[in-house]
Amino acid sequence: MEGLQRRNKIKKLLTESDEPMTGSRLAKTFSVSRQVIVQDIALLRAKGCKIISTSNGYMIYESKKEYTKLLAVKHTKEDIREELETIIDFGATIVNVMVIHPVYGEITANLMLSSRKHIDDFIKKLQNNESIPLMRLKNGEHYHLIKANDDKTLELVEKELEKKNFLI
Repeated sequence: MEGLQRRNKIKKLLTESDEPMTGSRLAKTFSVSRQVIVQDIALLRAKGCKIISTSNGYMIYESKKEYTKLLAVKHTKEDIREELETIIDFGATIVNVMVIHPVYGEITANLMLSSRKHIDDFIKKLQNNESIPLMRLKNGEHYHLIKANDDKTLELVEKELEKKNFLI
């Protein structure tokens, strides 16, 4: 299969999928190395395809009629699961996490968490890699961009996070 044909199929797979797809999975699907997939993704992006990398793999981010809100939160490492589950249990998606670092400025990581399985996978990665969550750079203070299908959902999430004393 030639590169152009493969890239068109990658774009089609990502467009039709509701879940992120890992580079390894795409490499296996097309019988190429993961590095070839990384190059294909870069070429697709250069042509304007809105592919983002998340902790769970690649996905196409097309804006639909969605509502977003940036939330300023603070909590301990032990509260990560509760915070994330509170957001998704109301039907919102956690688009990213961001901290404002005094030296590096804004540091953002795409998350695209919308289910408890996504959260389980994310937390396992934090634990297995002994990674430090971004929030630890600012003593627990961080931001989440969340999205939902309506403003009401965003309001419910915000009220619940406030009740749990996670909002700054």
